[in-house]
Parts: sequence; structure tokens; C-alpha cells
Amino acid sequence: MEIQELGEFGLIRHLTENIELKNAETKKGVGDDCAVLEFEAGRQVLVTTDLLMEGVHFDLQYVPLKHLGYKSAMANLSDIYAMNGRPRQMTVSIALSKRFSVEDMEEFYAGLRLACEAHGCDIVGGDTSASLTGLTISITCIGDARPEDIVFRHGAKDTDLICVTGDLGAAYMGLQLLEREKSVYNQQLHEARQRGEKSESLPPFQPDFSGREYLLERQLKPEARKDIIEALAKEGIRPTSMIDISDGLSSELYHICTQSKTGCRIYEERIPLDYQTAVMAEEMNMNVTTCALNGGEDYELLFTVPLTDHDRVSSIPGVKVIGHMTKPEQGLLLVCRDGVEMKLKAQGWKAT
Repeated sequence: MEIQELGEFGLIRHLTENIELKNAETKKGVGDDCAVLEFEAGRQVLVTTDLLMEGVHFDLQYVPLKHLGYKSAMANLSDIYAMNGRPRQMTVSIALSKRFSVEDMEEFYAGLRLACEAHGCDIVGGDTSASLTGLTISITCIGDARPEDIVFRHGAKDTDLICVTGDLGAAYMGLQLLEREKSVYNQQLHEARQRGEKSESLPPFQPDFSGREYLLERQLKPEARKDIIEALAKEGIRPTSMIDISDGLSSELYHICTQSKTGCRIYEERIPLDYQTAVMAEEMNMNVTTCALNGGEDYELLFTVPLTDHDRVSSIPGVKVIGHMTKPEQGLLLVCRDGVEMKLKAQGWKAT
């Protein structure tokens, strides 16, 4: 079905009519000019927003729309958890071109709603618009926390331990795998056109993903670490600083060290890596440590805790101590497996 058959308001109504509100703070969701929220006294509101552009942040040649919806939500949920908060509400705005159908948007919203339901977050509003440049997604997530529980980037001390969750670099290697298979597919199309064949006459393309399923999952279906936030609370641990790893470990360490006015020292041998990540990096002639440091999109948590919390934090499944903070004049250092110290460089986002 073409979207123009429903119109803007009809599409919004179609996508949101069965949303059930879960949070008591949500007094009114989709359907009016504004959502109405009421947070209990003694809690502060957390707000984060992300903008995702087709061709920059995602490629629909290999990203299913359901996965895109799921991942778009997770990126925002992860930011709330990085402040030691709980996500409550979400608004979703989409600009789309004529090539998208109603069914396409149903798939996107199916992924979005799956993520929100898993994390107890209400979809309370948003907007739709026409686009001349493809698909654009803007999501705002609202959460809350007690003031004493909120964790910022600026609280680390120069003796704190540096911890990460999960493993790093897998999402980046998943992206490299998808880009490789896309290149093979496009090359086959190019050769077919040169032979005068139509793309419809070619046999279905079978990408080579065998044994790499974990890497694809980490790229296409990341998970915000609600479980770690709950485990830290259960252990009575409040991190001194925290950030989610969306731009790579090096960049996130740079943010914490800059705002906390500290240096850091992390150890290459302690950086958690999955076996598939290491194998894929070797296959592509990449340095696996570089992938873990600079790859991004892992949506794991990087946080610091006092030395006295070492035993308790080490007992939490999925958390690994990878180094410690230092005096600012000592800089940001990676201690390699051979003992050589290298300066960490934050890659981050660059305009092109």
C-alpha cells in the first residue's frame, strides 16, 4: 500500500493505534498535540536524542527495516542506561521518500515496538514528513532516576578502575562483513549488466555469512545493557563515571578523561574480544585491537568504580576490569601485550 493512500495522519494512526502504555508517569501518549508526563517527586528527568540518516548511519541494501527500528530504539535506550537511569517514554519522527510503503513502515515500527516492550518504554508521540533524500529517523528517549543515582562522565578519580561490559569490536566486524558481501553482490550486478543481462534473470544472491552469525547480530540487533544497570544496583555499586560505547572505546575514554580531568591506562590483553571478531579481523587483515578501540556501535557500557569495589564489580557476569585512571599529566595510554605503551587516539565522528 502506498503511504499516500493513508496520508500522514492516517499513517501515524495506523502505526500507533495499538500501543499500550506501561508507565504510570505517562498520563497521555499518542493522539494529542503533546504527550503528558508526570514524574514523581524526588526523581530527575533524563532526555536524549539521536538522528539517523540513510546512507550515513545505515544502508538499506542490507539492513532490514525491522532491525533498523530495533537498533534505532536501542541506541537511545543505551544513552539512558549510561546515565544510570531507566527509560520511560520515546518519541519517533520519520522523514521518508515515496519509495517506502505502508508495509515498510509497519516493519520499522515492529522492531521499534519490540525494543520498547523489552525495556518497558512507552512510545508517546512523534512526527512524519516527506523526504527527497531517503529515510531520516529522529528519536528522543525520556528516562528518570533519583538525583543521587545519576552518573555523569565527570566523576572519575585518578585511582578508579576502568570497566567494560560484554565484548568489543564485533559490531564493527559485522559491518565489514555486510559491506564485503554488498560489494560482491554489486560486482555481480555490474558484470551482468556488461553482459547485457537483466538483474531479474540472475539467480538469488547468497551472501557468505556462515559462522559469522554473532557478528551480524551485534551489528543489526544490539542490546542496551539494562541487565548491567540492574546488577550494579543489586550489588550497591554506583559508578563514578559512565558512558555507552557508541563511537569506540578510545573515543569514550577520551570523553571521560577530558571531563573528569584524568588520564588512563588500559591493557590490551584485558580488552574483551569474541572469537568470531578475532577470526574475522585476521581474515580481513585488520588489527583486532584497533577494531575494538575504534569500531563503535557496540552499545556496551564503559564505567569507572573505586578500587574498593574491585571484588564486587568483578563478580558481575559480563563485566571486565581493563585498566585504571591516572593523573591527567600521564595521558591516555594503551599498554600493549609486549609491554610497550601507546597513546590512545579518539577517532570519533568526522564530517566528510
